[in-house]
Amino acid sequence: MTLQAPLDTVAIRKIIPHRYPFLLVDRIIELTPGERAVGIKNVTANEEFFQGHFPDFPVMPGVLIVEAIAQVGAVAMLSKPEFEGQLALFAGIDKVRFKRQVKPGDSILIKVELGQVRRNIGTGTGTATVDGDVACKGDFMFALVPDVTKG
Repeated sequence: MTLQAPLDTVAIRKIIPHRYPFLLVDRIIELTPGERAVGIKNVTANEEFFQGHFPDFPVMPGVLIVEAIAQVGAVAMLSKPEFEGQLALFAGIDKVRFKRQVKPGDSILIKVELGQVRRNIGTGTGTATVDGDVACKGDFMFALVPDVTKG
């Protein structure tokens, strides 16, 4: 499969198995398979998590921002032909910092740079920004495993 940005949600869903309400990337606007990707998540007032986090002060949970970064990273890695048919699973996160709240109406720009994959373990670093301000950044490790969701 040869992919080229931009990718919409239809193309993204062909690469990663996430679906509503847990697909947290709307578009991939830059892509170098196996190396890097830049994605967009448009945060709306209709997101399910705002019902409980928090009803009178809606803030996107930080863990979901980290997940959005991971999903952009998974698209970057799994779009490389040699990793087709694999899943990228979290193996660790490190140095994660939250610098700004993400609220309804925000558009998150997510940039991910991948490191090398040794055996089936890879690394990356990601940054999520809103209006040029860092909302979240951190390093992550992932394991590539066979995709059992496509059985």
